[in-house]
Amino acid sequence: MVTTSIHTSTKTRTAVAGRDRGRLRSPYSTWFYLPAAVVYGVLFAVPTFASFYFSLTRWSIFESRFIGFGNFTTFFQEPALVKGFTNTLIYAVVTSGTKVVLGLLLAVLLTSQIVARGYLRSVVFFPVLVSTIGVGLTFTVLMNPERGLINSGLSVLGIDGPGWLTDPKYALLSVALVDVWKGVGLATLIYIAGIVSIPAEYLEAAKVDGATAWQSFRRIILPLARPATVTVIILSLIGGLRSFDLIWAMTRGGPGFTSDVIASVIYKQYQAGFYGLSTAGNVVLFVVVTAIVLPLSRFLNRKEVEL
Repeated sequence: MVTTSIHTSTKTRTAVAGRDRGRLRSPYSTWFYLPAAVVYGVLFAVPTFASFYFSLTRWSIFESRFIGFGNFTTFFQEPALVKGFTNTLIYAVVTSGTKVVLGLLLAVLLTSQIVARGYLRSVVFFPVLVSTIGVGLTFTVLMNPERGLINSGLSVLGIDGPGWLTDPKYALLSVALVDVWKGVGLATLIYIAGIVSIPAEYLEAAKVDGATAWQSFRRIILPLARPATVTVIILSLIGGLRSFDLIWAMTRGGPGFTSDVIASVIYKQYQAGFYGLSTAGNVVLFVVVTAIVLPLSRFLNRKEVEL
C-alpha cells in the first residue's frame, strides 16, 4: 500500500507539473507580451537600428548616400570633441556624486522625527516636476553677473559674485549645481524608499545596545541602503552623460566651447545641416554611455551580492 501511495503521489505531481508546463506554453503568455514588444520595437529598436544605418550615410530629408565610416572619421576630428568629452565626464561625475551625497543626507533627515516632515518632502521633490527649460531660463536670470539676484544678495554681504555663466572657470560647474538642485529630489525619494524598507527592529536593537546616531547610520542605514545607492548612481550617471537641455538653455555650450558637452556638439552639427555627422555623434554617445554604465552597473551589483 505504501508503494501504491508513493506511485500515486508521483503520478499526481507529474500531472500537476505537466499542467504547469502546458500553462506556461499556452499562447496567452506570448500574446500578453506582444503589445509591450511592439511599443519597444517602434520606440526603441527600430530608431536605434535606423540611427546606426544613417550614421553611415550623408543624408537629408529627401535622399541619402552611403559613405561608410566617413561621418565617424569627421566626427572624431571635430575640434570641440575633446573638450566635449572632458566636460561630459566632469559634469556626469559632479552631478551624480553630489546627488548621491545630498540625496542620502536629505533622506536620513526626512525619515527622522522632524516637524512638517511630509511638507519638507514635497518641497525637496518639487523641482523634479518643473520643466528643465524653465529651470534653465530662471537660473540664467538669477545668475546674471550684473542684475542677478544671487550676486545682488552676495553684494549685500560684501562679496563680489563671479560671472556664473560668463566666466569659463565657473560656467560648467554652475550648470551642474543647477542640475543637482533640480534632480536631488528624485535621489532623495529613492533613498527614502530604501531607508523606510529597513526593518525597524535593527535600529531599535542598535539603540538598546547603546549605538550612537552615527554608528546606526554607518553600520545599518548605509549598508542596507546600498541598493538605493546603486540605483541613484546609475540613473544620475546616465542623466549626466546624456545631459543637453539644461546646458543648452543656460549657456549654449559657452562661453566659447568651455561648457560644451557631447550632446551640445552633436546638436550644433545638426543645426549646421550635417545630419549624417550628427547621427554618427549620437551613435558615439550611445556607445560611450553603454561602455561606462553597463560595466559599472555589473560591478556595483556584483559587490552588492557579495555583501
